[in-house]
Amino acid sequence: MTVANSAVPSSPQSRARRARLAATVQPVLAGPSTSAVAVGAGSAADVACVTLANSLLRLDVAPALGGGITRFDFRNEGTLVPVFRRCRHVDGNTDANDLACYSLLPYSNRIGGGQFMLGERAIDVPLNRAGESLPIHGDGWLAKWDIAAADAESVTLTLDRRDGKPYAYRATQTYALDGSTLVITLEVENTGREAMPFGVGVHPFLVRDADTQLSAAAAGLWLSGEDWLPVRHVPVPPAWQFGVAYPLPRTVVNHAFTGWSGHATVVWPKRRLSLTMSSNTEYYILYTPASKDFFCFEPVDHPINAMNLPGGAAENGMTMLGRGERLVRSFSFAVERTGLRAAAGGRAAKRGQ
Repeated sequence: MTVANSAVPSSPQSRARRARLAATVQPVLAGPSTSAVAVGAGSAADVACVTLANSLLRLDVAPALGGGITRFDFRNEGTLVPVFRRCRHVDGNTDANDLACYSLLPYSNRIGGGQFMLGERAIDVPLNRAGESLPIHGDGWLAKWDIAAADAESVTLTLDRRDGKPYAYRATQTYALDGSTLVITLEVENTGREAMPFGVGVHPFLVRDADTQLSAAAAGLWLSGEDWLPVRHVPVPPAWQFGVAYPLPRTVVNHAFTGWSGHATVVWPKRRLSLTMSSNTEYYILYTPASKDFFCFEPVDHPINAMNLPGGAAENGMTMLGRGERLVRSFSFAVERTGLRAAAGGRAAKRGQ
């Protein structure tokens, strides 16, 4: 509550405290003279962010940085605990892979040879990132998005790529907080003259501790070669089945899993937190770099290089969109304390003895 014309003197310290409190519950909207600096970001940040917050979650979004997330925290007993790895420096030079999460559209991951066939026509896809020998993740993650609407717990961003080649499209991404759940909704519309295969996904960088566990049962996976393109589809080996909460692999994994149920859980035992991820997709990509404080669990609706796999794009999860047709996918991330539930269960077991 804001009290106007208060007769109580206000010190610089109290004004600063009120400003910090307001920043946790009100959106910070990008504008010509607005610059928001999240905790851990450099004080000279020149990229405006939108901050969403409720009693359990805080989310910072940078429209100019692919509309990506720079911070996603859970408020655990008054302390903001990172769920996604925080972006440490938010400015105009921030690399997309230093963000906490970004969206993937109009396709996910790499396209072999930078080309695919659409009927009898060869579709060339240009390189889009320095240092990459293949086009990767589409162009949404590297673009500047516009704010269409925002309030304390949601923001909608838009991107107009009607002049794009070979993909001409318009896209919308919406972030919404609902209690302890973050919901990301992606929508893409084909504005080109020809039907094209579209696909979407999200690319969160999840916090990783020594004891982090993952549960994400899948039927099979595409093994990747040295160029990270899939070479062979196999049943999931026992070490990567993740039918129950299982420790993350210590070696590098970078494969597309198939036949996923659309539900996965990450457990951080020492933090006493869990994250349940849900989406209306049947694939995920798991990336576990060695000796890092993060890993990537990417819910996607198609595997790597789907356009060039046997059967083509449509047989591998992508959606053929004609002019004016749209694809919508939703991804939810629900955070829960595990300590209280575990403690209650333990007390109940003791009472039953």
